[in-house]
Amino acid sequence: MAVRSPTINVMTEAALKASRALVRDFGEVEQLQVSRKGPADFVTAADLKAEKTLRRELSKARPDYGFLLEEGGEVEGDGRHRWIVDPLDGTLNFLHGLPHFAISIGLERDGDIVAGVIHDPIRHETFWAERGAGAYLNDHRLRVSERKRLDESIIATGIPFMGREGHAPYLAQIGALMPLVAGIRRYGSAALDLAYVAAGRYEGFWEAGLSIWDIAAGILIVRESGGFVSELDGRSGMLRSGDVLAANGRLHGELQKILRNA
Repeated sequence: MAVRSPTINVMTEAALKASRALVRDFGEVEQLQVSRKGPADFVTAADLKAEKTLRRELSKARPDYGFLLEEGGEVEGDGRHRWIVDPLDGTLNFLHGLPHFAISIGLERDGDIVAGVIHDPIRHETFWAERGAGAYLNDHRLRVSERKRLDESIIATGIPFMGREGHAPYLAQIGALMPLVAGIRRYGSAALDLAYVAAGRYEGFWEAGLSIWDIAAGILIVRESGGFVSELDGRSGMLRSGDVLAANGRLHGELQKILRNA
């Protein structure tokens, strides 16, 4: 049985409370109020409600901590601690009634991510990790896949959507990788893609142009499960650039070379 720290308990309880309303709203998705933020980028009443719940619950437990919220922006705190929150990663899936979305919460201390929680409300799966203490799915320890051959591997990705640049380089990358792997998947939630790498469901995942709240928790969870995470050029500025390649140690270098050369 995994022993959860007070910090992880605070994070998971907040995620569970926010998820209850998300599940109810998901059942009535056609009646949701929807406003448009930009091309193919929507915010829903459910999204805002979940973020409000997360902020309230996390503030109640840690009143001095700051926030970086997808919808609400920056909230100043003690200068050392900051919650990085995505209340609904996979909004487009949610709006279309696709049951693949998640809540993501990362805790940053002095510039480093020290705890992460990704909760899937539909599957009742909570992926979590603390720096130096391992990664878990509910109460079971996580380890990345041990596969070492690309032709046996499933790799996940995220396609640049309407209004974003990068379509041509992405098509070159997927064209280079597609003949070499068992399969490529695009499910629409970067947080869950990273969690699935940590759980060994995928051997790797890459995407460019992500936001810090999409990946803060997932990067830590992958690393604590024994995986490797970098930018495509091998650098470690993923939280600044939004460019991510996550994989097990056997395949990370090979994937990096293929994607960079493409």
